[in-house]
Formats: sequence, C-alpha cells, structure tokens
Amino acid sequence: MVNPQFIDRAVEENKKIRNQSKLQYRLMVVLFLLPALIVYGIFNIYGILMTFFYSLQKWSGISAKMSFIGLENYVKLLQDPVLWHSLSNNLILVVVSIAIQLPMGLILALIINSGLKGMKFFRTVYFIPMLVSTVAIGILWSLIYNPSFGMLNAILDLMKMGQFKTGWLGNETTAFAAVLITICWQFTPFYMILMRAGLVGIPNEIYESASIDGANGWKAFWNITLPLMAPVIKTSAVLSLVGSLKYFDLIYVMTDGGPNHATELMSTYMYKNSFVEFNMGYGSSIAAFIFMVAIFITATMLCFTRKTRVGE
Repeated sequence: MVNPQFIDRAVEENKKIRNQSKLQYRLMVVLFLLPALIVYGIFNIYGILMTFFYSLQKWSGISAKMSFIGLENYVKLLQDPVLWHSLSNNLILVVVSIAIQLPMGLILALIINSGLKGMKFFRTVYFIPMLVSTVAIGILWSLIYNPSFGMLNAILDLMKMGQFKTGWLGNETTAFAAVLITICWQFTPFYMILMRAGLVGIPNEIYESASIDGANGWKAFWNITLPLMAPVIKTSAVLSLVGSLKYFDLIYVMTDGGPNHATELMSTYMYKNSFVEFNMGYGSSIAAFIFMVAIFITATMLCFTRKTRVGE
C-alpha cells in the first residue's frame, strides 16, 4: 500500500512544477513583448502625454521659450468656429465612409466572389486605387475637377449639361462633396478586400443546405451571408470611423482645407496652427481634442456593438 504522505508530497511537487512552468511561460511572453511595448510607449504614449503637456503652453514650436498658460488654449478652442466646422466635416466624412464605402466594398466583394468568368481581372482593376499613392490620387482627381480642361466638365459638355460646369474644388458648395467622392473611390477597395476575406471564411456547406431548403439569392444573402459577415462589418466600421476622424493627406493635397475652410478637417486645421502659423501650443490643444473625440466616439461605438452582440 502506498503511503498517503508520499502521494500528497508528489501532488505538491507536481503543483510546484506546473506553477514554475506557468511563471517561465509568462516571463517569456513578457520578454518577447517588451521591445514592442518600449517602441509603442516611446512613439505613442509618450507622444500623447507630451501633446497634452504642450497644449497647456504658449509655444511657437521653434523657440526655446515656453510659457505655461493653463487651459487658455482649450478656452480659445471651444470658441473657435473653424474648429467646430472642421469637426462637422469630420463627422460627415465618418457617415459617408460608413454609409458608402462599406456597402460598396461588400457589393464588390460579392461580385468578385461570385466565381463568374473574368473576375480575376476585375479584382485587380478594383484594387488599383489602393496601389496608387495618395499624392498621385490627389493630383489625378484635381486634374479631373479642373474647371478649364478637367474631364468632368468635358463630360458635362458632351451631355449638353454645360450649365452645371463649375470649378469643383474652388467652389465652396461643391468642394467638400468632390473630395468625399475621391476619398470613397480611394478606400472602397480596402473594405472590398476585408469583406472578401470574410466571404471566403463562410463554409459552402451552409449555402448548400440552405439551397436544399429553397433559400437562394436574396434570402441566402439576408439570412446567411449578412449575419455571418457581421463581425467583419463591425471591424470595418471601426476602422472607417477612426480613419475618418484623423484623415489628413488627400485633403491637404487637393484643397489644403479651402476654399474658405469649406473642406477643413480637424487634422488639417491642427497642422496649419502647428507648422504654418507656428502656434504649437494651440495646435497641440487641437490634437488633444481630436484624440478625446476619437476615443469617445470609438468607445461608444464599441460599447454599442458589444451590447448588441450580447443581446443576440
């Protein structure tokens, strides 16, 4: 008969070995993560903290002289009509991105996933905007919108609709819509790729079973494709939301926020204050405001989608 004390001692030894293994595994994970955490901390967390620090200063960004002024920049920011107009443009960009880019991306993904002949060619064609640099896209579309020799006005002439010709990027009423169209053209292929990856992950057996039950076409899309694509669509919506709130480059290339701030976004306004007017303190307060708005809206959206998922 085995001694019970021997069994207890063996169990204790086994627990010690398992605890040591867990500790070693955790140390190994921390060691592997440490370089990435250091880089992330230096270039992200430190940058965010310094932005909030500079937002409390009066500083040109060049001079060594820096004066602490407390919340004065934030008081000025809340009374700045250009900033609120920029925020409204950002929110319009968010809505347009989610309402147009995501559905168009899903439609294109369904088309190239249909298996029809020639879809490889169209998949390459649809993806071309993602291969072109933003500067090149900005110059290309600026030429299309050119009031003197642009393709858009030429097409209107051919269609006997010359009364609608205008300087699309120089007109306050049309400039932002013109830029939005360009942004949608640029980023729809990105969401097409995400949606396509989601569609490939849906097993064909589900469609075959549904087909036996008589669910084809629209019914299969509504009852199978769309519910199973929900996680991909939610991820795409969050990416679109964050990207729209910090969008900068195409606006800077095509209009620089003009005319008369008609296409101004918060990021372009921050850039002008920080690096054109050399008011780094106020520019930092705008950057801090963008950070807070992005965190608030993204957290709200994630909270809402999580509640919806729990409710499901």
